[in-house]
Amino acid sequence: MQTVRTVDALRKAIGALRLDGGTVALVPTMGALHAGHMALIEEARRRATHVVASIFVNPIQFGPNEDLDAYPRREATDAAMLEKAGCALLWAPDVAEMYPEGFATNISVGGVSEGLDGAARPGHFDGVATVVAKLFAQVRPDVALFGEKDYQQLAVIRRMAADFDLDIAIVGVPTQRDDDGLALSSRNAYLSDEERTAARALPRALGEAASALAKGEPVDEVLENARRRLADAGFGPIDYVALCDATSLAPLERLDREARLLAAARLGRTRLIDNLRIVPE
Repeated sequence: MQTVRTVDALRKAIGALRLDGGTVALVPTMGALHAGHMALIEEARRRATHVVASIFVNPIQFGPNEDLDAYPRREATDAAMLEKAGCALLWAPDVAEMYPEGFATNISVGGVSEGLDGAARPGHFDGVATVVAKLFAQVRPDVALFGEKDYQQLAVIRRMAADFDLDIAIVGVPTQRDDDGLALSSRNAYLSDEERTAARALPRALGEAASALAKGEPVDEVLENARRRLADAGFGPIDYVALCDATSLAPLERLDREARLLAAARLGRTRLIDNLRIVPE
């Protein structure tokens, strides 16, 4: 696996990969890789001839009081995992390469970005859309893969790709989970042993809520019960527990179409998110 750190080197490397007429898949990451990321690489290998992964901890998607400085960075370990998984190229720029002096462009995606994490983390999705647009322009992939755990992020990227007529297939890969149901996340490393045990309440609360909604129980009541379950387990503050349209992410008052049940809450210093797909019976 080749590692490149400048845009010029990246373009030469991508050009070399395409000499055989093959296709390129992009898996954007912020590093601290785990089995969830490896599932993205595995799916990427099924969908394209060559897989390019990026590692870049994007500063413009972090708020002023968030964990930019603490976010885990372990490039050597990550690179070894990517190479073993069959990745052809690692794109690992620094901040100065991604945002050179004078950089002044911001991409804002309305609608799907405005509630949920968009409300809890102002400016976050502008940072996500901007860096992903840059990655698409730099790598020019045929397909790009993102985890469904960050479901609102996936919706934002799909909207951006459609609005800009990008000829890139955007693929969502199902959330990967530990044996106890907790969604895999780089931020799980922040949890103490006691918090890690308590964190199991998040997928359990969502699972119970999804079952209740599928049975036709009132949405407001089900969501409030899920919030109470999280609070009883030690989560707080709870940013949201919401039932939304699977495409637009508009809030739903009843389950009458394909939907996503989404939640975000803090456990100690760690903010956890999760979601489940629900379809009416």
